[in-house]
Amino acid sequence: MTSSNRFVTHVVENQPTPLSDYNLWQDDALLRALVNQQLPLNHQHDIGLLHRYGQLAGKALMEHGELANKNKPTLHTFDRYGRRIDDVEFHPSYHALMESAMQHNVHNYSWKHEGIEGAHTIRAALMYMHYQAESGTSCPLTMTHAAIPAMRYANHLPPYYLDKVIHGVYDPRTLPAIEKQGITIGMGMTEKQGGSDVRRNTTTAAKQADGSYHIVGHKFFFSAPMCDAHLILAQAKGGLSCFLLPRVLENGELNNVRIQRLKDKLGDWSNASSEVEFQEATAYLIGEEGRGVPVIIDMVSLTRLDCMIGSSALMRQSLVHALHHVSHRDAFGKTLVNQPLMQNVLADLTIECAAATALTMRVAKAVDNASSNSHEAALARLATAIGKYWICKRTPMFVNEAQECLGGIGYVEENPMPRYYRQAPLNSIWEGSGNVQCLDVLRALAKEPNIKAALFNELNTQTGKNKHYDIHLGQLFDTLNDTQNMEVRSRYLTEQMALALQACSLLANDNVCIDIAHTFCESRLGNVCGFALGTLPDTAAFEKIISLGQVSYG
Repeated sequence: MTSSNRFVTHVVENQPTPLSDYNLWQDDALLRALVNQQLPLNHQHDIGLLHRYGQLAGKALMEHGELANKNKPTLHTFDRYGRRIDDVEFHPSYHALMESAMQHNVHNYSWKHEGIEGAHTIRAALMYMHYQAESGTSCPLTMTHAAIPAMRYANHLPPYYLDKVIHGVYDPRTLPAIEKQGITIGMGMTEKQGGSDVRRNTTTAAKQADGSYHIVGHKFFFSAPMCDAHLILAQAKGGLSCFLLPRVLENGELNNVRIQRLKDKLGDWSNASSEVEFQEATAYLIGEEGRGVPVIIDMVSLTRLDCMIGSSALMRQSLVHALHHVSHRDAFGKTLVNQPLMQNVLADLTIECAAATALTMRVAKAVDNASSNSHEAALARLATAIGKYWICKRTPMFVNEAQECLGGIGYVEENPMPRYYRQAPLNSIWEGSGNVQCLDVLRALAKEPNIKAALFNELNTQTGKNKHYDIHLGQLFDTLNDTQNMEVRSRYLTEQMALALQACSLLANDNVCIDIAHTFCESRLGNVCGFALGTLPDTAAFEKIISLGQVSYG
């Protein structure tokens, strides 16, 4: 031993190098197959946009995502002279993420290409890639995108609001909306005493002589408080109503919205969520008095789709890291990816991710065609709630299983897996918890008879391809015909419909997903598996399935 190496205790070996930059579109064969499956044959969309954003998201935005979450937003209630400013300061990486997303139409592609079939599917793919890079900024992007249908109910809203959402770019300056190059929209629905039961809201809206309203009250969850305007619910003379509440008034003054504090959240650290009070804040009626819930439902259906997109994307990025690690790590004389039990886990993770993404893209297509096709409209009404419940419910368990593939390093903050794990529960809570989704499923089935018919019309398109699938459809039909105690059974019923829709979506793409589809049917519908992931039957085509989940790098 020489003096130069006498303190060398070991050589670092058998450890993966960090995951290389890659294109989240071009290098994800499964995503491309599932998106292309839902596009019309002669679609008129710029696939090059997906390629460009996939390249950006897989490199620069991943780096910004790390920085934006390590540097949480800070609330500045007053300036140095004591003036009330209610300003939330974000790290520069947050602004870079927002600017990149809006420049590449993550927030508005559906509306800029409205009327062209496939617009919502393309936009879903853009959001899917953005969410993999950074999830917190997806909140204002989601709300800005989803606000358009609700804002169109407004009779007296200046037209520049819609124009600056649909055609605008990111502009973080504190200015009146009319002076900005683009605006973002947030939302504030829930109050302390009500939560999801928004009809218990106590915030009031008093009409003024100029047609605007003064809002007095509070919101317990006011998402992305630095957005240029928020959609809120308040009690007007005619009942619970929807309003658009600007952050800055046309005269340049801050609206009377007082940020009380920022939420100290489990995850979603890059984005600010707040509690606010309204002290005669100025707002504008959207729709009619007393029709607040029907107006906001159009927005909620789109934000729930984004919950599906986000959870599916979180599965995807967790799977990518798990596959990368086990492909470069040996244990007990063999690379982890080649060990039978690990292959079972990896194949099961790949199947779960594929099923979530397949259903998500199918729902995006249904939303896309809902205005012109009654079957698609009915399917969108039901499948959005079903998918939001099931995919979001599966994500925390999924991320934890992927995290376990990395061992102890997957629990260390230098790795992105802890951030994914903290993020995983959010979408099952946001936009209505699991129970709310399941009750919404029952409400749709009970009040709109065509919805059940649409469900089985969709499911019947794939009969005859798999025996487990065919048996499951028969059982599902009988189960839904039993209307006794449906509320207490609603989670089970929703789960069974979700599994059927996932299987249907996979079987419809059997040219690419044939092994995934049939193994999904055998394991999930034929009950040839356990409760944990990694319990597939030993007849599964493990290596073929795993290969579909791997990054192709090229």
